[in-house]
Formats: sequence, structure tokens, C-alpha cells
Amino acid sequence: MRSTLFTLIVLGFTFAAAAQIPAVASADPKLDQLIKTEISNFKGKVWIYAKNLDTGKEYSLRGDEQVRTASTIKLPIMTEVFRQVAEGKIAWTDEFTIEAGKIAGGSGILKEFTPGHKIDLKTATVLMIVLSDNTATNLILDKVSSNSVNEFMAKLGLNDTLSLRKIGGGGDAKAWDEPLNKLFGIGRSSPKDMVRLLEMLENGQVVSKEASAEMIAILRRQQYKDGIGRNVLDTIPVASKSGALDRLRSDVGIVYTRRGRIAIAITVDDMHVVHYTTDDIGSLLIWRLSQILQEGLAK
Repeated sequence: MRSTLFTLIVLGFTFAAAAQIPAVASADPKLDQLIKTEISNFKGKVWIYAKNLDTGKEYSLRGDEQVRTASTIKLPIMTEVFRQVAEGKIAWTDEFTIEAGKIAGGSGILKEFTPGHKIDLKTATVLMIVLSDNTATNLILDKVSSNSVNEFMAKLGLNDTLSLRKIGGGGDAKAWDEPLNKLFGIGRSSPKDMVRLLEMLENGQVVSKEASAEMIAILRRQQYKDGIGRNVLDTIPVASKSGALDRLRSDVGIVYTRRGRIAIAITVDDMHVVHYTTDDIGSLLIWRLSQILQEGLAK
């Protein structure tokens, strides 16, 4: 037990030290300076990767490093659901029964449902993204498994991305056995992996052209717009998925600006204040950074 604890402590220091590696930044020095100025007074760590999908122009700040996903891992989980439906392993009409013992805390609406109520797989998948429903996510992981999610991510070449366990624990993936992965909680990814996944979806390359388009449509209906989608005009669509833990905020999405489709993934962690509001320091920073990136990467 002591040996295991010591190993985790050492790994924790290693992970923290890795987060201090200097940025691999955009070739645009003006954009890089604007980003660094914006985060200069932020008490915490920041990881960014963004790309104009029309021009290929990119920006990275530790974008290759692995980060905790919080609920942004629900995006990779959704892609595995669509894959298994396309292969006939499961069906959108498959039903789940809401049981008291399977209700997860945190975000979502299913925790308010009367035990015994039934929903189908399609409803659960939409709720997992649109309302970030934790109960729906766990029901889905019981059906498709984190291991299958991870195998699909590997086939897509997204090797930083892992679904590690259900929300609240249980359903552990094989990767959870690796001590380092325990530092990431429910999921692990990198900003670059998330942008690559968004780009593949936008290009119709995940499962099928039709499935990719449907997943993008679901992401456009996502209702938590405290970061990337904050104050964006109704005429500018945003397809996104956000995540939050006590000291972490994360957001990944595509902003469909008139000057290019800007795919963005931002994680802020180790915030010095735990504050669950729409105006918490992490969400506000993500919003400001997303504005800088939209302008700096525009064609």
C-alpha cells in the first residue's frame, strides 16, 4: 500500500512538472503574445490547441500534453455509440431503465426522473451531450464500455484520448490499471486530439458522413455555453462540449465564423478558486482566449 501511494505521489509530481514545459506556439508571434498576455495573471495552468479548418492555420500552447477531460470525454463516448449503432451491435431503440442505484450526481436531468422510467439509447446519447447528463453517460458506458471507446480512439489515431471509468467510479477501463492514468479521473486527452476529432467530424470522417453530421448537429445543441460559446451571436453556430471539475474548466468546439471554421480545445486546471458559476474565472478565461483565437486564426 505504501509503495503504491509513493508511486502515485511521484507520478503526481512528474505530471505537474510536465505541465510546466514551455509552449509550442503558433508561428504568428502577435497571436502568441496576445495569448500569453491574457494568461499572464491567471493563477493556474492553461493548455490550448486551435485550428482554422479552412486555412490550416494553427495555434498550440502545450497542445500535445495530456490533460484531465472532465465531461469533454463524452464527445469520444458519443462517437463510439454511433459506431456500434452503425455496425448493428446496438440500436437507437434499445432501452434503459432509470434505477435509483444507477443515478449519478452532478449535471443532467435524469437524476430527477422517477425510478422505473425508461428511455431509449438515442435519448440518452443526446442528453449526455446537450445537458452533459452524468446518469445517461454511465448508462451508455455500461452498454458500450470504456474499452471499446478507447479502441475506437486508437483506430482514429487519437492515442492521447482515453475513457477511464464511469462518473463516480466503476466500469474501469483496462487503462485504469496504469497508475499514471489514475491522475486523470474519468478521462484523458490532449487539446490537439480533441481538435483532430472535431476536424474529422466536420469532414465526415467518423463512422460515416451522415453519422458525423448528426454528431455535429447534437454538439450544436449543447446548452452549456459559458466558455467558447459565450456571447456568440445567434447567427454564428457553435458545436461544442464543455467540462468542469472543482479546479478545472475545459471546452472543445468549432465556431463557424464568417472568416473560417475555428476548432478550439482549451483546458484550464489548478485554479486557486473553486467557484461553480457561469462567471467563474476558468470559464471567463476560456471565453476570452477563444475570442483571441477566433480573431488571430481568421483568414
